[in-house]
Amino acid sequence: MGSTGASPGRPAGTRDRDGAGRARNARPRDGLGRPLPYGADGVARQPEGVVRTPPQTLAEAQELLDAGKPFHAHEVFEDAWKSGSEDERALWRGLAQLAVGLTHAARGNATGGPRLLRRGAGAAEEWAAHRGRERPYGLDIAGLAAWARALADAVERTGKPVDAAARAPRLCGRQAS
Repeated sequence: MGSTGASPGRPAGTRDRDGAGRARNARPRDGLGRPLPYGADGVARQPEGVVRTPPQTLAEAQELLDAGKPFHAHEVFEDAWKSGSEDERALWRGLAQLAVGLTHAARGNATGGPRLLRRGAGAAEEWAAHRGRERPYGLDIAGLAAWARALADAVERTGKPVDAAARAPRLCGRQAS
């Protein structure tokens, strides 16, 4: 009894593809980016490859974080990382790692969530230290790093999923305790 490779709702032997023919998973997703069955109601996905200014990136990512959608915020940061200047890629990658870390913490991943939160915090701090920019675009790098490490510790201590909206960081302001 071999598998046909088909997913329910999709013809056997076909793959989801985007307009350019690249393989893309078209399954709907929940608010934390987890795939749902074909035909299920999911959360609208972030469009990929959008070029935004840094203030637009931060505003959109903050809205998504506040709405409990850190996976979607990660996609916004990923666009900035891929389309931004070479000099700032490590900053945006670090912020994307923070968002993915929160995503995993909200999904209950008590190993990967903390690991990504700490990795993102370190990457953002390292970028800021090497550039001598403590608050690029108003980002609270020190506060974000402290938030990430505290959340990582809490997730490891309890082993329980967190509420992504309730634990969302303030990108450009003081972090909630």
